[in-house]
Amino acid sequence: MSIAADLMARARAGDGEAFREMTEPLRRELRVHCYRMLGSLQDAEDALQDTMVSAWRGLDAFDGRASLRTWLYRIATNTCLSQLRMASRRPAKAWDIPDIQPPEPTRLGEVVWLEPYPDALLDEAVPLGPEARYEQTESISLAFVTALQVLPARQLAVLILRDVLGFHAQEVADMLDTTVESIKSALKRARAGMRHHRAPADAGHRAAADTAIEAAIVTKFVSAYESDDVNALVALLTDDVFMSMPPMPLEYHGRDAVAEFCSFFLGAGRRFRLVPTRANGQPAFGVYLRGPAGISHGTGLFVVTLAGDRISAMVRFESGVLSWFGLPRSLPDR
Repeated sequence: MSIAADLMARARAGDGEAFREMTEPLRRELRVHCYRMLGSLQDAEDALQDTMVSAWRGLDAFDGRASLRTWLYRIATNTCLSQLRMASRRPAKAWDIPDIQPPEPTRLGEVVWLEPYPDALLDEAVPLGPEARYEQTESISLAFVTALQVLPARQLAVLILRDVLGFHAQEVADMLDTTVESIKSALKRARAGMRHHRAPADAGHRAAADTAIEAAIVTKFVSAYESDDVNALVALLTDDVFMSMPPMPLEYHGRDAVAEFCSFFLGAGRRFRLVPTRANGQPAFGVYLRGPAGISHGTGLFVVTLAGDRISAMVRFESGVLSWFGLPRSLPDR
């Protein structure tokens, strides 16, 4: 009997440790799958736990015609679809920084409850099917995940399973209990929706991680932000740069609009310290406000999108996400 067959037999007999050993290698990629569908790390964690509970309870229903991986993706996908159907629309958050009023935004964003995903939780060894259309780094980027959230739930699931993971149409039809023709129709509409909703900044080619170009941009960005040098910061931006601040709906599009916001925010006599990290395959920074007692307090997380040697997008998240990246809520000043 093979090791996999022995684990399955033991798990079916009620051995929880065998089930954990059998499914543990797939947990990371399943969590990322749930995140792409839900746009929230916290919701993805909940969906992953529900998936594993359902799989454990329904293990006798696994007939082996599909692989264990495919079977778990079926459960995870339908768990996320159930979450999306039951989720009530959460309201956008109002601006909450006292004594500071932001400039008028260019527009209000459609997706305001997006959360960042720590690179430390990514699985770099996800096997992609031959029909996958996106590289793994692109398919976890903030712009891509944001565009996914605008799609209807079923189209969202089909596009991820077909174009991101590369499952065959028949496999996806089996996962969603429908026909291949229905899958093809949903995929066509989903692709059209993605072309319409992808942010302009996502159309450029982002600098590859850990390259000299990225390192130089990161160094310049940190220097400009910490020294309150708005001109140096704006010089790093593309003409079509945009900035967003989920869960607040404010969005600023174009260099002039983003420059106005940066001038307003950095020009308020506040000084910051940035601590580099990575999120969604992109450079990110814990943002700390310097205090009078020699302590810097965490105020949020910046994630930037690179296009060549410029920054094409900046997304600011609230301070509650810092712990996901191993960053403290406060730091002693250097």
